[in-house]
Amino acid sequence: MSSVAALLAAAMPGASAATFNVDDVASHGHWQSMRLSLGGEHHYRAVETHSYSDATLSLNTTAGVCDLPWLEMRVTLDHQQGESRTVNLVPARLRIDEQPVIDTMAEFITERGDDGFYSHFYLSDMATLMTAMRQGEQLFLGFDQQEQEPWYMTFSLQGADAAINRMLAECRETAPRQG
Repeated sequence: MSSVAALLAAAMPGASAATFNVDDVASHGHWQSMRLSLGGEHHYRAVETHSYSDATLSLNTTAGVCDLPWLEMRVTLDHQQGESRTVNLVPARLRIDEQPVIDTMAEFITERGDDGFYSHFYLSDMATLMTAMRQGEQLFLGFDQQEQEPWYMTFSLQGADAAINRMLAECRETAPRQG
């Protein structure tokens, strides 16, 4: 397993910083796709690890509910967090290339025992966002910081199409069969 894959599997927010096993890692340009598992719990991830040395952008889905993916950004902090908590809920903006801006909210979360700071995005139309990510070149994020200047980040979408397609296909393959 690559060191990047190990970092990405360190924790899944909401799982109390549990360490997940990483399987089936594949590279797709600036993106990777992989399976994360712990006991009977299985998640699938398409992740961009190229744009920043201390931040990742990922689409995630869970076996059995493959049609409910979520977008998350993780930033590595200087030390392990002492508690799991929601730090803040802030207005955020997403944009793919020159498409219209998507106004949303981002929840900033820390997990006890994890050195990451997570941003979960509240998005009502993930299917449209995923289609745009598959066709785009860059995803721009902006976070409001009250009196301070907004915090902006840009992630490459080179390889996102293949990574997202593989993530969804892998998730659907493990979905429970209806009899």
